[in-house]
Amino acid sequence: MSVLADLALVSLDGAPLPPDALGGRAVLFVNVASRCGFTPQYAGLQRLHADLAPRGLVVVGVPCNQFGAQEPGTPAEIASFCSLDWGVTFPLLAKQDVNGPDRSPLYARLVGSAVGGGTDVRWNFEKFVVDRAGHVVARFGSRTAPDDPALREALERALA
Repeated sequence: MSVLADLALVSLDGAPLPPDALGGRAVLFVNVASRCGFTPQYAGLQRLHADLAPRGLVVVGVPCNQFGAQEPGTPAEIASFCSLDWGVTFPLLAKQDVNGPDRSPLYARLVGSAVGGGTDVRWNFEKFVVDRAGHVVARFGSRTAPDDPALREALERALA
């Protein structure tokens, strides 16, 4: 079953993410934070999005304040930071918990998938690759840069 089936996602601005925004596309979900040592990965994520969007990839940033309180901003502050400082054009979802009793439904499905293994997200900028059919096909830790060959290979497989 697709991890995205019947899942209502909310954009950073509070509006529902249109179902066609992700349907039939490969998706790279990344829990992001503005004040993290991995924050420069935004540049590489934007490059991935720009390079692979024409082939059907969507990078989706998911702000999370659970790790060192490194994403304390309001939605407007997060949007401005991502746009002005990093040139981000990929979708950003509303801030959410990726672990614990208030884990969002999205992350419950990502983490609970066979690839997610039920293991909590360890830190900001952890990555989940979802194929066009909505199946989690790869998971990468925070230290995996957006230009890492293994990540790129997983994205290519997800796009196939």
